[in-house]
Order: sequence, then C-alpha cells, then structure tokens
Amino acid sequence: MTYLFIADLHLSPQYPRLTRGFLALLQQYQHCNTQLYILGDWFNAWIGDDQNSAWLDEMIKALNAFRAQGNEIFFLVGNRDFALGQKFLDRFGGKLLADISYLNLGRLTIRLEHGDGLCTDDVSYQRFKKIIRNPILLRLLKATPLGFRQALADGFRKKSQQTNQIKSYSVMDVNQQAVEQALEHVDVLIHGHTHRPNIHVVQGKPRIVLGDWREDEAQILVIHNQKDFQKIELTTWIYD
Repeated sequence: MTYLFIADLHLSPQYPRLTRGFLALLQQYQHCNTQLYILGDWFNAWIGDDQNSAWLDEMIKALNAFRAQGNEIFFLVGNRDFALGQKFLDRFGGKLLADISYLNLGRLTIRLEHGDGLCTDDVSYQRFKKIIRNPILLRLLKATPLGFRQALADGFRKKSQQTNQIKSYSVMDVNQQAVEQALEHVDVLIHGHTHRPNIHVVQGKPRIVLGDWREDEAQILVIHNQKDFQKIELTTWIYD
C-alpha cells in the first residue's frame, strides 16, 4: 500500500503545466495500490460542483482511470476550494473527508487538515472563514448563477492577494499553541496551506508541511508503510 499526500496544487486552465504535473502523478502511482490524499486547494478556485469544461473532463477521465486500477482518492477542502463537495467527487469515485480527519497507519494516528485552521494569529482571515463557510450562506451561494459565482471568486482572490501583501509572514503562518493542541492526541500532523514545505518536530512528534505546486516541481509526501515515519522526508515531484 502506498499513501500519497499532496496539497496546494491550485489547478486552473490558466496554468496547464500544473495540470500536466498532476496527471503525470496519477500515471506514476496508478499501479502502486495507492491511497491519494489531497489536502485542500486542489483548485485555485471552485465555484460549484455544477461547473463543466473540457479541462475538467480531461482530469475526470484521468481520475477514473486511476480509480479503475484499484486506487482510492480522498479530498478535504482548502480555503480556495471550500465549495467542492461530494457531487463532484462522485464523478470519479472520490471521497470527501471532514475538514479535520484521521488516518490510522499501524499504531500511528495521523491528523490530516488543510492547515488554515492552524493560522489563528490571522484574525481577519479566521473571521472571514467563519462567515463564508456558514452552511446557510454556502447553500445560498451555490444556488446563484455560475457567472455570478465566478465573478465573486475572482473578487475574493484579488482581495486576498492584496491583503496578504501587507500581512507579515508570521501572522500567516501556524500558531505554535494551535499546533501543539492539534498534536495532543495524535502521533503525526500533516497539512499544507502555508506554502512552506518542511518537517518540524513538535514535542517529539512530526508536523509535516506539504509544499505548494510551483512551475515545475512540488514537495509531496509518499509513505509505503509505518516504518517510513522513522526516516521520513518530503519527495520532490518534478514534471515537464
């Protein structure tokens, strides 16, 4: 069994190299009895499970081929694609996970999350997240026309980019106390979001930060068995 963890791909039609890298990853691991975990921000923006395009159709075809080999696909939402639901994942047999999920690997309990919930010092973002992720508001937004949702998503993204330019790196990074609390009853924490790939040891436990996908490479995590955690390291996935 191979456990493959990725995050922050930010896929969109505007960046075809990233999409090619993801499709190549599926091919690379399709015969490895793989459990693929996508820990949020799979897409640069997601305006609803009812959207369709040739770009998405190609990806869904590849995901179905990956599943046909007996592999599994798990996804939990990020701050860019929080509107993605099980309806889209049903197109290729994927499974939607809770925002905070757990994986038991041998004697280890692993906590999986996107990572934005750990950035508690970013008060303005946490306030916005609480509002925009309200189930009632989210349901109302999904009922609006696709064009309206696209314009809204574009506006949110531009606003976020402008705001982040004036925020300090420390504010947008994880809060140490939040990390310690997240690790309190588990053995390993895996997340993305911060775009700062690394492996930290917190009170004797690993906090593994996955990397965002760049123009030609990404920092991902590949685990074949429990013993791998004794010599764990991030893998650089390089694509054309």
